[in-house]
Amino acid sequence: MDALRLRPSLLSARPGAARPRDHFLPPFCSIQRNGEPRVCFSNQRTHGPSLYHSQKLFDWKSSYSRISRQSTSTSINASGQPLQSEPEAHDSASIWRAISSSLDAFYRFSRPHTVIGTALSIVSVSLLSVQSLSDISPLFFTGLLEAVVAALFMNIYIVGLNQLFDIEIDKVNKPTLPLASGEYTPATGVAIVLVFAAMSFGLGWAVGSQPLFWALFISFVLGTAYSINLPYLRWKRSAVVAALCILAVRAVIVQLAFFLHIQTFVFRRPAAFTRPLMFATGFMMFFSVVIALFKDIPDIEGDRIFGIRSFSVRLGQKKVFWICVGLLEMAYSIAILMGATSTSLWSKTATIAGHSILAAILWSRARSVDQTSKAAITSFYMFIWKLFYAEYLLIPLVR
Repeated sequence: MDALRLRPSLLSARPGAARPRDHFLPPFCSIQRNGEPRVCFSNQRTHGPSLYHSQKLFDWKSSYSRISRQSTSTSINASGQPLQSEPEAHDSASIWRAISSSLDAFYRFSRPHTVIGTALSIVSVSLLSVQSLSDISPLFFTGLLEAVVAALFMNIYIVGLNQLFDIEIDKVNKPTLPLASGEYTPATGVAIVLVFAAMSFGLGWAVGSQPLFWALFISFVLGTAYSINLPYLRWKRSAVVAALCILAVRAVIVQLAFFLHIQTFVFRRPAAFTRPLMFATGFMMFFSVVIALFKDIPDIEGDRIFGIRSFSVRLGQKKVFWICVGLLEMAYSIAILMGATSTSLWSKTATIAGHSILAAILWSRARSVDQTSKAAITSFYMFIWKLFYAEYLLIPLVR
C-alpha cells in the first residue's frame, strides 16, 4: 500500500501560509494485481478538477481491462480450447471449397451415367456365371472387383478422350463439362486420360485374365477410333459406324468378355454360352442402338454446326425419338416372350412382370415428353439410362 500513499507535505498547506491556487500531483502507480493493467499518472501541472479527471481515467482503464478479459473469455469454447481465428477459418473454408470444386469437376468429366452403367453391367453379367450359392465366395468378389475397377478406368479414358476432341462442340451442346467450360485445360485432360488408360492396362496385365485384358484392349481401340481426329478415324462422324462402335462395346464385349472372365479365369470352368448370356447379348444390342441414336438428339444443334452427320441431323429429331422408343418396346416384347418359355416359375414370373412394367413406364413417359424442349429431351435420355440400369437388375433373374 505504500505505493498508493501520497506524501502529506504535498497535499496539505504549510502552517501560516496561504492555500496555493494549484499544486502538483507526484507520480504514482497502482500495483499490478491478478493480471490487471498497471495504471500510472505522470507528473504534470493540474488544476482544481484534475484529481477528478484522473479518477475518471482510472475508472475508464479499469472498465477497459474488464471488457478485454471478457472478450478474451468469449474466444474460448466450452471445452476450454481457444476458438479458431477468422483468418484460419477462412483458410480452411477455402481449402474445402477447392477440394469440393475439384471433385465436382472430375465427377462431370467422368460422365457418371456411363460409369454406373459399366459397373452394373459387369456385376450383372458376372452373376450369370454363378451356378450355386457356394460360388458367391471371396474368390468371386476378388475377380469381380478386378474386372470392375479395370473397366471403370478404361471407361474414364474413353469418355475423357471424346471430350478432348469435342471441346468446341461441347461449348454448344454440353457447356458444363470441365473442358468446355474452361475448368480443365486440354493439358489436364490429356494427363487424366493417359493416367487412367495406363492404370487400366496395368491392372488388366497384373490380373492375368485373357478375357479381361482383351475386353480392355478392344474397348481402347474402338473408343480411340470413335473420337480421335485422324485420317480414317473419328468414326463418330458416321452415324452407322458410331452406332456399331457403341453396340460392339456395350452389347458384345461387356456381355461375353466379362462373363468369360468369371467363368474361365475365376471359376476355372470351360467356356459356355448359356441361354441367359445369349438373351443378355441380344437384348443389349437393342439397347445399345437406342443409346447410340438417342444420345445425339439433345446434341443436334452442335452436331449440325460442326458437320457431324448423326441420324438426328439426317432424319430429324422427332423421327429418331420414336424409332428409339419403338426399338425398346420391341426388346421388352422379346424379353416377355423369353420369360414365358422359361421352365423356372420364379424366373418366368420375374421376367414377364419386370419387363411388362418397364415397357408400360417407357410408353407413358415417352408420350408426355415435350420434344421441342432440349431440357425435356435430355431428361428423357437420362431416363433411358435408368431403364438400362433396371435391365441389368433383371438379367440375372433370366433362366
